[in-house]
Amino acid sequence: MVFLLVVIYLFTPALVLKLCSRYEILKKIGPVLLLYLIGILIGNSGFIPNGAYDIQDIMISVIIPLAIPLMLFSCNFLHWDIKNAVLTLFAGLVAVVISVVCGHMIFSSVLGDDPLFGQHMNKISGMLAGVYTGGTPNLAAIKIMLGVPNEIYIMIHSYDMAISLLYLTFVLSFGIKLFRKILWYAPRNGTPVEKHMPLEIPGEQPYKDFFKRKNFIPLMGALLLSIIIFAIAGGLSLLLPKDLQMVTVILTITTLGIAVSFIRKVREIKMSYDAGMYLVYVFSIVVASMANLSKLNLSGGFYLLLYIAFVIFFSLVIQLILAKFMKLDADTVLISSVSLINSPPFVPLVATAMKNRSVIITGLTVGLVGYAIGNYIGFILALI
Repeated sequence: MVFLLVVIYLFTPALVLKLCSRYEILKKIGPVLLLYLIGILIGNSGFIPNGAYDIQDIMISVIIPLAIPLMLFSCNFLHWDIKNAVLTLFAGLVAVVISVVCGHMIFSSVLGDDPLFGQHMNKISGMLAGVYTGGTPNLAAIKIMLGVPNEIYIMIHSYDMAISLLYLTFVLSFGIKLFRKILWYAPRNGTPVEKHMPLEIPGEQPYKDFFKRKNFIPLMGALLLSIIIFAIAGGLSLLLPKDLQMVTVILTITTLGIAVSFIRKVREIKMSYDAGMYLVYVFSIVVASMANLSKLNLSGGFYLLLYIAFVIFFSLVIQLILAKFMKLDADTVLISSVSLINSPPFVPLVATAMKNRSVIITGLTVGLVGYAIGNYIGFILALI
């Protein structure tokens, strides 16, 4: 049964891509959102067998570290806009901090009377600040630093997964169009505006010639390079504490992926980006199938759930307002929000839904810096 599940994970994206190329209505929805919805259906249909979690966890832990270097190999980082990334990061961090503080003021009165949450309200706020400027590793690290009870940690983690799922669904379905209406956005209309990413030709089917010898052999070389980079990153992470390992892996594979992209022969491998993107498609269906909505327990934690939802969506509103004043473009702002709220592995997924590869490196950078400073921000806010 587990083997069948893995087969479904690996080959469903190919079927969805084929259907999207054939039917216009599916093409408009996009393969990313379709795979995400299919994953949710699988995860909540009772089809997932017992013991599948370990396989799912291995797949999501391996897929993205292999995909990111493949997607970075074809980039030309000599033309990357660093200033835009810094401004976007600043807007995202300020938005999260303001949202956590406002949420604390709003919900501390109702949560303060709860016997479980009352004496730990400041710690809960610190954990939310850490997880939404960094990620789950920061959530776990702040729990340890502040001595948060296991019950609260598990509840926050569960609610975070549920609300983050809703947030990502909003981004993939309505958020991209909404942000592009409110903020500055320059559609390509067939003309490339990216200066550091490979051109995506409208209507092209990138996987059509995937297995041709002229493409497949160089692609295997790129995959081997990606595996080597992943092995190096994994080895380095083992030298550090567990809560820093994911940060180390993503930071290392990103750095080495960028470094290798300066080798011209590697950068000219035609389908390395598309291979990495297929892995992202696989990731999207796997991670969506892990969101078991039936396990969401609202009893005793309804206001905590509201607090988490408030932080996620209010931070998006604040970031939107700041971006308007700072004249940042829609795609960069939204990808940075996804990187902070959902973590960097979701950046390629959303960039694909945007049909804009140029924001990938900015999104990864914002998320990585968030990983690095999330523990500090969370700890300081808890003390305040």
